Amino acid sequence: MSLVWRRGGYGRGGERAKAQVTASSVGEDRAMLMGFSMMAFSVLMYFLIGITLVKPHLNSCLLVQVDVLDEWADCRGVSTAPCLRVLVNLSTSGQKARLHYDEESVLLNPECFYIPKCQVDRKVLVGEVQKIQNTLEETQGSELRCLSDPRKYPEDTILKRKYTLGLALWSLLWPSLMLGGGALLVGLVKLNQRLAHLCTELGNEVPFS
Repeated sequence: MSLVWRRGGYGRGGERAKAQVTASSVGEDRAMLMGFSMMAFSVLMYFLIGITLVKPHLNSCLLVQVDVLDEWADCRGVSTAPCLRVLVNLSTSGQKARLHYDEESVLLNPECFYIPKCQVDRKVLVGEVQKIQNTLEETQGSELRCLSDPRKYPEDTILKRKYTLGLALWSLLWPSLMLGGGALLVGLVKLNQRLAHLCTELGNEVPFS
């Protein structure tokens, strides 16, 4: 095997090897960037899911007041809708709190237990709210199960969890897969670099005949 020496390298063979090394390095850098981006995005999704899910504690509530507010609540900036307010007493502390149907209603309007869907017909809205009001008034003075989070929402409690444990685990599945895929991609690139370095060291130790 003969080598043709030229200034700056070993002819076309050296330039071709150098080009292959450069292309391989660029591909590895892109793969590393993609892997780290996937892991960063999955961590962001973990954070968003974590602040969205409410961690309530189980309590007993005493239903004390059910009424419809005179001022109608804003309905997604399009129209207004009647606001049904429900007040309860927490059995653990005896403090009065606003009862909400689920976590979403706490974020949408802290004063309302229930707001009907946006509709044009006001009679339909009023009839729907009155129907729920009559149902709740029949249970007024009785105890019911409620969920509260004194740290985040000291004056509010919810009747039903929207984000259950099963939904939370399903929501965490995709960022977990993305985090694992990003870590696997970075690990494979690091392994490939390590193997290439070992091959280079072994090639330098083998004498040319």
